[in-house]
Amino acid sequence: MSAAIHPSAVVEDGARIGAGVRIGPFCHVGPEVALGEGCELVSHVVLAGKTTVGPRTRIFPFASLGHQPQDLKFKGEPSTLRIGADCLIREGVTMNPGTEGGGLETVVGDRCAFLANSHVGHDCRVGDGVIFSNNVMLAGHCTVGNYAILGGGAAVIQFARVGAHAFVGGLSGLENDCIPYGMALGNRAYLSGLNIVGLQRRGFAREDIHALRRAYRALFAPEGTLLERVEDVAAEFEAHPAVEEILAFIREGGKRSICTPRGTPQAGAP
Repeated sequence: MSAAIHPSAVVEDGARIGAGVRIGPFCHVGPEVALGEGCELVSHVVLAGKTTVGPRTRIFPFASLGHQPQDLKFKGEPSTLRIGADCLIREGVTMNPGTEGGGLETVVGDRCAFLANSHVGHDCRVGDGVIFSNNVMLAGHCTVGNYAILGGGAAVIQFARVGAHAFVGGLSGLENDCIPYGMALGNRAYLSGLNIVGLQRRGFAREDIHALRRAYRALFAPEGTLLERVEDVAAEFEAHPAVEEILAFIREGGKRSICTPRGTPQAGAP
């Protein structure tokens, strides 16, 4: 099936357009852009730079993808933006490619949904099945794990990590790493527990949720250091993959501290 391109759209020479692509009115597709088969640009979409969009992704009006990173250190180095298959990118969404300081690539996984006016900064890594509600702001160099959800107006500071299946509440300001399966809430967000609703929706067994709850309580107990508690939990839950995922996230560390519950000292990487 050939592509359907509206007469008012501008598709630059060199752009790679897959079979069945639909490009609506007043779109602009740059010369280094690649659109996978079945993609749809509804109207007024602008794709620039070395941007690759996976099959069947739908992009709504006034989205701007692949333009120069919002990083004052950027000197025009060749960098890329790679968006996966079956994503939903709503009105006014912006995504920037990478920079030399972050690996020259921004990556978005498959089956993600980015609601109106959300932003993915340069050099970010966003996993599969992630949801950004309206006006979510993801600064540069962040990592978001599979199936994480960020509520409307949430802001994530640069270099922060959001673990798989985590939930960041609407209007939260996250300036520390949120563990996998965790739930972070508030301006200067704190860890408020586990994302139980998300776990249930994803089909996690009741026994697994109970195990995660026990591990969570042990990890953020007042006794001992975080490193000691990590080792205690590892010994108790050595055969539990979800708990091991949390422990690996903490052990890996990053440039930010671990987001903790209220009243618990913030924990740097052990």
